[in-house]
Amino acid sequence: MATYLDRIVDAHREAARADRRPRGKVEEAAERAMEDGPARGLRAALAADHAAGNLAVVAEIKRRSPSKGDLAPDLVAGRVAEAYAEGGAAALSVLTDVDFFGGSPADLREARGAVDLPVLRKDFTVVEADVLDARAMGADAVLLIVAALDDHELRDFHAIAREVGLDALVETHDEAEVERALAVGADLIGVNQRDLTTFEVDTDRAVRVAPEIPEGVVRVAESGVRGPDDARRLAAAGYHAVLVGESVVTDADRSAAVAALRAARRATDPDAG
Repeated sequence: MATYLDRIVDAHREAARADRRPRGKVEEAAERAMEDGPARGLRAALAADHAAGNLAVVAEIKRRSPSKGDLAPDLVAGRVAEAYAEGGAAALSVLTDVDFFGGSPADLREARGAVDLPVLRKDFTVVEADVLDARAMGADAVLLIVAALDDHELRDFHAIAREVGLDALVETHDEAEVERALAVGADLIGVNQRDLTTFEVDTDRAVRVAPEIPEGVVRVAESGVRGPDDARRLAAAGYHAVLVGESVVTDADRSAAVAALRAARRATDPDAG
């Protein structure tokens, strides 16, 4: 039986095979974006907020998910971005997958235009053009999911991201995937607590995997962060940041929800910053 990850990745690979754009056109679009100015550094923003004593928050703009259905189907990306920024988010994550998550490149452009925070294109990167498209649409970082890529793809996409000025958040789920991420030189590693085969969340996963990520790598815990208690536990485990979607996008006061997560580190480390 196909898993959630299988179905999503297969759909993206099928769309990539149907893409008839000349490679040169895709490259030109990315180059034009580079000429407009440098990307806003995602890794640097997370490291700086952590150095200031906070648990950096990457707040996600997300309309729905395959496992939970609709979360905020009528959200206005720019307004949500502003609310997250008011709460002290260090960065945004914007879903651009249309079919499974209800997102779009337009959401990313609108959110980035509303605030001065770096923006991660949250999507399933399966071909080189996905990285170039991320740059062209205005993203500051691209997501590389180790479980969805072979070693050759992971290495090449990571290198292309750097060539076009993007940070790459390399997402892992276990110790073996962390090894693969480190092998390509990843300096920004996420640990997703959601099993992408079942979409179930294991809230102990990030704590277990944290010791495998060396100093000098910015560590991001993803999924299953339901509130400040979870955030405190992850901060204590050594994470610089959390990437949070469902619990903040569905909160009636999104700014306050982000602020509470950001303050969680100080509850475990009063000397932080």
